[in-house]
Amino acid sequence: MILRCGEGRDPAEAGAALERAWRGGALVALAGPGEADRLAAALGPDPAGLSARLGRGPGVVVGSGGSRGERRWCVQPLAHLEASADASAAWLMAQGLDPAACLLLNPLPLHHMSGLLPLVRCRRWGASLRWLPSDLLRQPERLAAAAPLPADRPVLLSLVPTQLGRLLAADAGRAWLAGCAVIWVGGAALPEAQAAAARRAGLPLAPCYGATETAAMVTALAPVEFLAGVAGCGRPLADVQLRLGEAGALEVRTGRLGSGWLEGGNLQPLPVDGEGWWRSGDAAVLTGDGGLQLRGRLDGALLSGGETVFPEPLEDRLLQQAVAAGLPVTALLLLGEDDPEWGQRLVALVRPATGAAVAPLLVALAALVAAWPPAERPRRWLACPALAPSAAGKWQRGRWRLWLQRQPTVAPPA
Repeated sequence: MILRCGEGRDPAEAGAALERAWRGGALVALAGPGEADRLAAALGPDPAGLSARLGRGPGVVVGSGGSRGERRWCVQPLAHLEASADASAAWLMAQGLDPAACLLLNPLPLHHMSGLLPLVRCRRWGASLRWLPSDLLRQPERLAAAAPLPADRPVLLSLVPTQLGRLLAADAGRAWLAGCAVIWVGGAALPEAQAAAARRAGLPLAPCYGATETAAMVTALAPVEFLAGVAGCGRPLADVQLRLGEAGALEVRTGRLGSGWLEGGNLQPLPVDGEGWWRSGDAAVLTGDGGLQLRGRLDGALLSGGETVFPEPLEDRLLQQAVAAGLPVTALLLLGEDDPEWGQRLVALVRPATGAAVAPLLVALAALVAAWPPAERPRRWLACPALAPSAAGKWQRGRWRLWLQRQPTVAPPA
C-alpha cells in the first residue's frame, strides 16, 4: 500500500489512514510530494503482496538518505517504531516528565521518520497529538493565536534547525517556544549561533541524533545540560549502544535497526556486522561521559593537502563570522572539488540576500577566512541564488555538486 503524504493532504487524515492499515497488518509505503514514482520502482511489480512476500507484519517503508543526494527506501516494522517510542518515554521520565500527560506538536511531514514518530509516540503513550501546518512556522507572529500552548500540561516539540532558526529570529517565535517543556532538534547539525540564541532565551532545547534506519532518535541531550552550556547530542537512550569505527565513523547497535532497503521489490539488508553494529556514515567523537558530538558526514569529508576536512562545522563557523560582520548572506554551502596539487579543495556556494551586491560580498567572505588553515579555506566562491536545504532542513549535497560541475571555472576573488 502506498500512502501519499503532503501535497495538500490533511496530515491527521493521513495518520488515521496509516493506523487503519496497521490494524490490518499492512506494510505501508509513505510517499512524499513527487516521490510516488521512485517509491513504486523500489516496491517492485507487486506492492500489494510485498508484506507477505517479505514476511513482515505492520510497518512502514520510508525514504532515507536525503543528505547524500540519493534516496533509499527503508523498511521499519511497527514493533521497532514502538520500541523507539518506549525509549523516548524512558528519557522523558528521566527528565521528570510523564509521557502520557504531554501534548506533542508535530510540524514535520509524515513521510519523514521525525514526522512519523510523534504519531507512534502518542499512540504508545496515550498522549495527545496536534498537527501544525509547516507554513505556520514561517509566520511566528501568528503562532500564539493559531497554536496557543496549554499551561496545564507539558508541550513537546520536534524541529529541524531550519524551522528553529526562523522562530529564533523573531520575538514572537521565541516567546512561543518558551511555552514548550522540551524542544527536540535533529535532522541536521544544530548551528552554534542557534544554540547560543536559544540559551540566551532560556529555551529548553534537546539536541538529538537519529536516523531512519534507527527508527529515529538514539541520543538526546537533556535541556538542563543544554542550558548549562553542554555541547553535542547527548548520551544514548536506554536501548542503544554507540562506538567509533574506522575513520571515526559512528556505529550504532540497537534492536530497532531497520530490516533493510528496498530495491526493485527486493530487500537489501543493512550493512550490519556479525555483532549487530551498523555503520552510520557520520564521523563523531564520544566524550568521557558517553556523550555524542558529531564532526560531519564521512561522505561529505574531503582529503585536502593530507588533511581530512569536514565542511559542516566550517560552514557554521563562516556563517557566524559573516553575521557578526553584517554581511548579507542567506545560505552557504562548502563542497569539495578535485585539485591536481591538493587532491581536493573547498568551493563555497553562497546565496546572497536579496538586492546584495555579489562581487563585494564574495571578496568580503574570502577575507574572513584569510587566516584559516589552507586546507579549510575555499579556493573559489560562487553565487548561487537558488541555494537552500531541503524541506527537512538537510543539505542535498549531491544535488549541489551537480550544480557546481555545470559552472565555468573562474578565478577566486582577489
